[in-house]
Amino acid sequence: MTQTTDPDLIRRIAEALERLAPPVPPLPDFGRHEAFVWNAGRQSLDPVAKVNRVEIGLLRGIDLTRDILLENTERFARGLPANNALLWGARGMGKSSLVKAAHHEVNASHGGRLRLIEIHREDIESLPVLMNIIRSKPDYRFIVFCDDLSFDAEDTSYKSLKAALDGGIEGRPSNMIFYATSNRRHLLPRDMIENERSTAINPSEAVQEKVSLSDRFGLWLGFHNCSQDEFL
Repeated sequence: MTQTTDPDLIRRIAEALERLAPPVPPLPDFGRHEAFVWNAGRQSLDPVAKVNRVEIGLLRGIDLTRDILLENTERFARGLPANNALLWGARGMGKSSLVKAAHHEVNASHGGRLRLIEIHREDIESLPVLMNIIRSKPDYRFIVFCDDLSFDAEDTSYKSLKAALDGGIEGRPSNMIFYATSNRRHLLPRDMIENERSTAINPSEAVQEKVSLSDRFGLWLGFHNCSQDEFL
């Protein structure tokens, strides 16, 4: 005996399935915007209409650091070998401002195909998804930027970042580079590293696991307290 299908039941089932597996949002128009924020919940890139930045010439007291990051960014924009960069040190010294200013400066002088994507620290575990999107857009080059990056004692997401920067089997996309700012040179609290040393079966290997995350950044740029005149 056949049964009549309830249209309302089918609709409710379809809605439930859509909530469980929502459709993948379309990619933004990379030609219209130069900066984006990664939305890990929706797995989408939200365009930034106007980036909060200052002109690179207004950044004072960091001339050498500025020149090094600019050169690295220019090399990347031209498709030459370049390093992931960790900008670490004192608060309020212009670390994130330098990243945004360097991107704007290089993008303007190298064909306008360099894009900046900000990823929040709490979304680091979704970095492989973002990398797949970047890999699908070889005509553009992407700086993935994480501001104020650090990890707490119970936080294991640093392993996701380490694996992503290593690239796994697929390798890191050739059109992507990772810039981060932090108040910590090694990204992890010292007491966390020392605790690993005291409790691990092989202390040296445990500590190396923690410290080696910073080694994934080929370029370390330190920011130190400046004079009042330079700050103003």
